[in-house]
Amino acid sequence: MSIKINLTVNGVAYSNTVEPRLLLVHYLRDVLRLTGTHIGCDTSSCGACTIHVNGKATKSCTMLAVQADGCDITTIEGLAHNGELHPLQAAFKDCHGLQCGFCTPGMIMVAADFLADNPDVTEEQIRYGLEGNYCRCTGYHNIVKAVQQVAGKLKEAAGKIKEEVAV
Repeated sequence: MSIKINLTVNGVAYSNTVEPRLLLVHYLRDVLRLTGTHIGCDTSSCGACTIHVNGKATKSCTMLAVQADGCDITTIEGLAHNGELHPLQAAFKDCHGLQCGFCTPGMIMVAADFLADNPDVTEEQIRYGLEGNYCRCTGYHNIVKAVQQVAGKLKEAAGKIKEEVAV
C-alpha cells in the first residue's frame, strides 16, 4: 500500500506516492535527491539529518515521509538564496567550523533554528543548543565560533533596528 503526499521542500511543491514506512530522510535523499541531509546513526542521536519542518529544527530520521504531508520543509540546500550562502554557511567556512563536513548540514540547520529564537546567546547557550548534534572531527570550538559570529551580527542588526524605530 502506498500513500500520496504533498509537501513543499525548499520552496518547491512535490507530490509523490510513498510507502508508509519511508523515513523522511530517505524521501529527501532517495526520492528528491537532496543529499545534503546526511544519515549518520539511524538512532536519532547524531543530528546529521536535521532539517526544518514548518520552521523548526527536526531530525528527519525520526519522522516518516507521510507525517510531512502538507508541511513546509527546508534542507541545507534551501538555506542559500540567489547564490549567496546563508550567514551560518558563510561563518562555518570563515571560522573553519567544519573538517570532514559530514555533521555540518545538521549543525547549521539546528543553529539557524536556535538563533532565530535567541540571537543574543552566550557560548554556553550555543553549546547547549548544539547538544543533540555530534561532530567527530573538530572538537566543536570552531563550530561554536561560527555560531557566535552570526549571533553577534544578528544582535548588531537588532540593535540598529531598535535605534531606527526609536528615532
